[in-house]
Amino acid sequence: MTATPTPARRQPSSAKPVRRPGDLFFSSASIGSATIILLTLAGVAVFLLIEALPALTAPADEVSGGAGFAGYVWPLVVGTVVASLVAMVLATPVAVGIALFVSHYAPRRLGQSIGFVIDLLAAVPSVVFGMWGMSVFAPRLVPLYEWLEQNLGFIPLFADASTSGRTLMTASIVLAVMILPIITAVSREVFLQTPSLHEEAALALGATKWEMIRTAVLPFGMPGVIGGTMLGLGRALGETMAVAIILSPGIFTWNLIGSGNNTIPAEIALNFPEAAGLRLSELIAAGLVLFVITLAVNLFARWIVDRRAEFSGAN
Repeated sequence: MTATPTPARRQPSSAKPVRRPGDLFFSSASIGSATIILLTLAGVAVFLLIEALPALTAPADEVSGGAGFAGYVWPLVVGTVVASLVAMVLATPVAVGIALFVSHYAPRRLGQSIGFVIDLLAAVPSVVFGMWGMSVFAPRLVPLYEWLEQNLGFIPLFADASTSGRTLMTASIVLAVMILPIITAVSREVFLQTPSLHEEAALALGATKWEMIRTAVLPFGMPGVIGGTMLGLGRALGETMAVAIILSPGIFTWNLIGSGNNTIPAEIALNFPEAAGLRLSELIAAGLVLFVITLAVNLFARWIVDRRAEFSGAN
């Protein structure tokens, strides 16, 4: 009986891996791009802070409104956040429903056609949405606002309906239409990436199509849906022309169907060309506040996505 020779252990190589020129170029380009992005972001923040200092340190009676910068910017912050949140609440369920229909229910050709039409909405200029919202959409919402005032007028959000329809609610609905393609496109692509084995396993266990979507598709695509929603929210927070055209700025109120609200982007767009001195610093300081809000929203979205990534449905 012959003994089987024991294979010699392979000694770990101490030689460093060879880096090809292409790998070195790609690594350098990636690091350089990331550095440029960080430097650009830091430069924007420093510029806004320096230019906003006069408004932040000015006496209260010299700032617009006579209540200091906080009193000036607070109504604009609330108007911006409320309009964006209402738009997100309206757009997200519709976008997820469209994405599920296109990816799992519609025939292939019909789904492609619907997806193409939805994607076309992203190519429409915001000024066109604003003109449509002011001229066509707003007048047709006046009867609805009057009904809300008559039946829900005891709620401050639905008191004193506007006769023109140029309200924060109208702006929110138009913003919802504008961010719909972003959320739909991201959600659709994520749902299409659901592992087919998971879908087939759910169906094999006796699940209906909706139960399969609820247990396999939605958990897998939830991080992507959240990411798409935050992208849409960022678009809504920074939207300028559509909101500026629709709203008729005035004294801020919590009323969604009345006139008198404004947002930070619209305030800057309407007043920046003629602004000078302290007034210019006020607008730049308002832009700094919007910059901080947008940064906070993106950081919060990244935190949520990272937590959801621990269970994406594919583990």
